[in-house]
Amino acid sequence: MQELDSLDHVAVSVTDIAAAVDWYTSNFRCEVKYQDPTWAYLAFANIRLALVVPHQHPPHLALVSPDAAKFGPLTIHRDGTQSVYVKDPSGNAVEILDQASMGNAPK
Repeated sequence: MQELDSLDHVAVSVTDIAAAVDWYTSNFRCEVKYQDPTWAYLAFANIRLALVVPHQHPPHLALVSPDAAKFGPLTIHRDGTQSVYVKDPSGNAVEILDQASMGNAPK
């Protein structure tokens, strides 16, 4: 059986990162892996949630792929990961994370 790709995180757009982090951590059992004024990364038992501000990143799904570069030129992010954003047939943003670059990403 072929190994399946994995869903790394879901990113939702918020207007205030600090307020969103406070809400999620007050209402759910999750851990803040990273936070600054423009985005935050929360770990849950089975997935990570990215909180993003609209002017920096689109709301999106992020999948890990060993073939990320086939989707386009990879961009290096502040955490050392590399990815490319594409749109699915319905216009939804999908981030394709390069599997080889995931060693430095927050877990």
